[in-house]
Amino acid sequence: MELTINNLSKTYRNDVKALQDVTLNIPKGMFGLLGPNGAGKSTLMRIISTLQEADTGTITLGNIDVLKQKNEVRKILGYLPQQFGTYPKISAYALLNHLAFLKGITNKNQRKEVVKGLLHKTNLYDVRKQNLGGYSGGMKQRFGIAQALLNNPKLLIVDEPTAGLDPAERNRFYNLLSEIGENTIVILSTHIVDDVKELCTNMAIINKGKVVLKGNPLDLINSTEGKVYQKTIHKNELDTYKKEYEVINEKLFLGKPTISILSNHHPKNGFIPINTRLEDVYFSQINNKN
Repeated sequence: MELTINNLSKTYRNDVKALQDVTLNIPKGMFGLLGPNGAGKSTLMRIISTLQEADTGTITLGNIDVLKQKNEVRKILGYLPQQFGTYPKISAYALLNHLAFLKGITNKNQRKEVVKGLLHKTNLYDVRKQNLGGYSGGMKQRFGIAQALLNNPKLLIVDEPTAGLDPAERNRFYNLLSEIGENTIVILSTHIVDDVKELCTNMAIINKGKVVLKGNPLDLINSTEGKVYQKTIHKNELDTYKKEYEVINEKLFLGKPTISILSNHHPKNGFIPINTRLEDVYFSQINNKN
């Protein structure tokens, strides 16, 4: 099964073009959708999840027309939005059991096994009786994944799932998503480059509603290898360098501004070549293809 998106567009009433002719083919496995806040990622996720209408274009999931057969999509869809609510005074087990019933698992014994299995899968079984109000951010995210997996989805969408998580929780989440992606189409929508680098075999970069680059992360890195150079400069030199070079990233290192540039030839002038990282590929698209 493959998710196919063709020429999808969406414009809001204030004339903001959230999506512009987006075309993507997403196979089984982990797919990273990378872009800055406001790029159109969440709009695309909501349309695929049947929560929002598109203006033009088509989406198919296997033989299902996603834009027309919404109920069929929902039967095989799991969705973890960027913001989701829980009932703080109810236990994880009780709420997951209730949600399982609402999703059609009416047989009590079957429901018990499904809920128990998902709590083990998300490493929440030992705290299943604890109220959700006492869960950490990472635990709540794992509970969100548990509820998204209740119907054994063929398509799982997670929107900014690791924002705000500490490194340990983020690693737990990586491992969980990687395991799920072995048998499911998993779309990971994020602005965190490391999320995609660690998890995804295919990716796309979206900016201002347009897909500006897509492919395998390693292939995209290799295509830029040998073209990225770095230099530490004085703060008052930044504007001058931006006029002369294609500056793709700037950050502080030991309190001093360090810039990365993209160049087909060694620029000399104190620049040193560096190994290309996925963030270099990302910033080369976001900062120079507006």
